[in-house]
Amino acid sequence: MPKITEVRWHGRGGQGTVTAAKIFAETAMSGGKHVQAFPEYGPERMGAPLRAYNRVSDTPLALHCQVTNPGIVAVVDVTLLGTIDVTEGTPDDAIFVINTPEDPKTMRKNLNLQHGSLFTVDATTISLETLGRPIPNTPMLGALAKVTDVISKDNLIEDTRVNLSKKLSEEMVQKNIEAITRAYEEVKSE
Repeated sequence: MPKITEVRWHGRGGQGTVTAAKIFAETAMSGGKHVQAFPEYGPERMGAPLRAYNRVSDTPLALHCQVTNPGIVAVVDVTLLGTIDVTEGTPDDAIFVINTPEDPKTMRKNLNLQHGSLFTVDATTISLETLGRPIPNTPMLGALAKVTDVISKDNLIEDTRVNLSKKLSEEMVQKNIEAITRAYEEVKSE
């Protein structure tokens, strides 16, 4: 059976979580993978909790259902941790990447996380300092490129450039690339 990597994103409307899942999929596809990316919305409004998903494989994907056992969990908004179980359905070797200024050991204790690998990155601060706005999606992508073998940093930068150039100025595209690079360098492990 082919290995399929599944990713679950937890964020809020307006943070770019759905865009991040889309760019993640396009970047994996640039690396020769077969991909799926899809969101799950509640009420569609700014600040509302949402989930987005990716499925990545070396072979064509015939699976068309929800992601229930993600090997990678990206928490774009740390305030969701008190209201949702981000560990739901995760295997023992899951990778968790959380947007927080806290160190991974503190987050593991706070979450009472008994399995997996935990990484933290202060994606909100990076986005404020580089973009001037709290949109942590591209820093989260940079962290994922560093801690997983699903996407490469070089492909991520190129796909971000192509994707964001459709709706942002060249200056803002460059700032997003700077945010990716900073997160790639600043992500912390245990």
